[in-house]
Amino acid sequence: MNTPTRFSPLLRVLHWLMAFLLLAMLFIGVSMVGDLSPRHSALVALHKPLGVTLLVLVLIRLTVRLTRPVPPLPADMPGWQQRIAMLSHLLLYGLMIALPLVGWAMQSAGDYPVVLHESLLLPPIVPQDARLYASLRVAHTVLAYLLFISILAHLAAALYHALIRRDGVLSSMTTGSGIRSMPDGQ
Repeated sequence: MNTPTRFSPLLRVLHWLMAFLLLAMLFIGVSMVGDLSPRHSALVALHKPLGVTLLVLVLIRLTVRLTRPVPPLPADMPGWQQRIAMLSHLLLYGLMIALPLVGWAMQSAGDYPVVLHESLLLPPIVPQDARLYASLRVAHTVLAYLLFISILAHLAAALYHALIRRDGVLSSMTTGSGIRSMPDGQ
């Protein structure tokens, strides 16, 4: 069986679509919290269905990721870096799943409906409880910050592979030639 040098087209599309949506979601969330103007309601109305959309996309992405071969990391990459890469991906997936679920639970605890479209509502997943709402709100905020930091670390690692190692790791998720085992010139 051939080992791929880049991710499948479906995984690449899901990756970049989710990257765009996640960044939009994080900025909407920050704007929403810091803005009590009339646009607050519009931001909330956008934030909730976008969170559900991202939850569905990450579950699809995880399923595709687990069922299709992916390129291995470069053979000359130190083992500790490979372990950090694996752990960082697990963290990203975990946060991308946990954040919308905690948000949904928070809304449920606060007795706020999660409106997807006009009369299409998600059912509550926890009972209404003001203390639980407050705890979940803090958890949602902390997870959002962790996701933002994880995204920045992911971006830094991608730039490290593209600009310093030049090993094709970044191009494996774009349209480039994919991963090589040794950087150019070595």
